[in-house]
Amino acid sequence: MKRIISTEKRPIKLWLDDVEAGTMEQAKHLANLDFVHGHIALMPDAHLGYGMPIGGVMATTDVIVPNAVGVDIGCGMCALQTSLTNIDTDQLKSIMALIRQTVPVGFKHHKKKQDPALMPPTPGNVPLEDLYVVSREYNNALTQLGTLGGGNHFIEIQRGSDAQIWIMVHSGSRNLGYKVANYYNKLAIQLNHKWGAAVPPKWQLAFLPLDTEAGRKYLLEMQYCVDFALANRQVIMQKIKDAFTMVIPGVFFPKFINIAHNYAAMETHFHKNVVVHRKGATRARPDELGIIPGSQGSPSYIVRGKGNEESFMSCSHGAGRKMGRKQAKKQLDLRAEQKRLEDQGIIHAIRHRGDLDEAAGAYKDIDEVVENQLDLVEVVVALKPLAVIKG
Repeated sequence: MKRIISTEKRPIKLWLDDVEAGTMEQAKHLANLDFVHGHIALMPDAHLGYGMPIGGVMATTDVIVPNAVGVDIGCGMCALQTSLTNIDTDQLKSIMALIRQTVPVGFKHHKKKQDPALMPPTPGNVPLEDLYVVSREYNNALTQLGTLGGGNHFIEIQRGSDAQIWIMVHSGSRNLGYKVANYYNKLAIQLNHKWGAAVPPKWQLAFLPLDTEAGRKYLLEMQYCVDFALANRQVIMQKIKDAFTMVIPGVFFPKFINIAHNYAAMETHFHKNVVVHRKGATRARPDELGIIPGSQGSPSYIVRGKGNEESFMSCSHGAGRKMGRKQAKKQLDLRAEQKRLEDQGIIHAIRHRGDLDEAAGAYKDIDEVVENQLDLVEVVVALKPLAVIKG
């Protein structure tokens, strides 16, 4: 931990030195909520979000805050170790071409519905119709299953410090999670207004008590989206495995790791049952394996949690942005960013100025981010990017 801010109702504990003004203002809003338990934690990749900073961790008692989960519910990472210790450029290009044929990216969906057997069961096996938004969007979700999405979502083939070739996928719950998030955030705003809640609307932190029907429904629909996001990554990963086996027969895949970084969960911390909101943060319990990805021009890391209670057993979910998307497109040099990747021999996704929002230069230094949280995690494997598909 770098420092503690004690000027608000609750302390703010930071694992980074420099915090932009907007991010700090949002953290102070969180620290002044009456239902916060203990303190607010800001991970070393923290930056501005909607309502709550991305890279923030908040524990609450008896309420849940949709905007403290975010719109891409269940967004997260999968990493898959392969049996390969080497892969050449021609093999990489062939595999990437096959992936592009089978995994829609950006706003694209599958033209046909995917097998419903690949969809997750409902939480607690409640009837699907009890999930108002999910049931309404279910058929659309069947065409979104196994699609990457846009923004910072990616597929990456990597070389590990363990001498193995790895595969990494970053994706979420697609439009399903977006619809659930927006519906319940709007409902929370309406109910908070009706109740005369003390949280200022401009903070964008409307809440739902867990003992209300709205709170219970959101928990169920949020969990379904978390499970759907995992199912989505698993389907994508299967398509990638198929591409690998077509190009390199005999390859197998001994280790699979999954983590989510936009969700809320019931946990016990400091002797109290609380709702831990992780928005752009991942769980890091003792000996739990996690993933901290870099940008397409920097390493990613497989890490092992240390179970530090000061962060509510959490760590960062990546490097974190240092430039907004519009700023990156205006200020970064296209040729310089391309050369940075080409000099490393990376098959990359920076082709036009419009791609610069996902250039390495738009992100914080991943090694500094990892260094700032060595009290939260230890590095197990460093992963160097070889080839990248961006959403």
